[in-house]
Amino acid sequence: MAIRAKGAADRSAGDDGAISGDRLYQRLARHIFDDLVDGRYAIGSRLPAERELCAEYGASRPAVREALIALEVQGYLDIRVGSGAYVRRLPGLEDHPGFAITAFELTETRLAFEGEAAALAAKQITDEEIAKLEGLLEAMVAENLRAKVTEDADREFHMTIARATRNAGVVLTIEELWRLRSTSPACALLHDKARSAKIRPVVAEHRRIVDALKVRDPHAARAAMRAHLAAVMDHLLFTTEEMALEEARRAAAGVRARYSSALDES
Repeated sequence: MAIRAKGAADRSAGDDGAISGDRLYQRLARHIFDDLVDGRYAIGSRLPAERELCAEYGASRPAVREALIALEVQGYLDIRVGSGAYVRRLPGLEDHPGFAITAFELTETRLAFEGEAAALAAKQITDEEIAKLEGLLEAMVAENLRAKVTEDADREFHMTIARATRNAGVVLTIEELWRLRSTSPACALLHDKARSAKIRPVVAEHRRIVDALKVRDPHAARAAMRAHLAAVMDHLLFTTEEMALEEARRAAAGVRARYSSALDES
């Protein structure tokens, strides 16, 4: 990773100068933030392409994407699909980048927690709650057909399972995870991008969860819930890959256009 000037490092580290606990994308975001502070990019200018940032910082494309999204939700960048990341505003000397939970972090947490909740619910769920889940599957199908997709049925599906555990701690935790999904700027942004890419809740995955709960099989319920949330993670990764692919297509088209123009002139 590129070595930063001491002043820039001090600004991004905070009062105690320690950023060792940061995740990789946060460290990358801090480096890009410092570049903005140092005047490397002007308002309206385009940042280097993702592959160039990967090479400069020695990081993977997913980490670079998360860093760019983190700065976008804070208002510093504007990520345009198929075009790249542009500087929306420059931070002041007293500004510091802040980080909320990301969609990937949230989904990892849900994967670990909701699998166990489903297993616990399988032992105590009632026939009435099973019937409610069946109705929510139908509501999910209807929601997926709407032009503007909502996630009301999806959220209530997971909350119904949480309540079936008969454990107030589980209910409060899963309720908070869903609240973060809609209120954390980083989470909301990436899920909005996924919906824009026509990614919808997969009813078949939810159906397998209900089937396991019906037979009161905790092992199958855990596996079905974890498989569903692993698929959600894949959808989020697909969304970021599509954003990068569209940018690559646009860049390639620009190269072809310049090459064709050069041939025409020769």
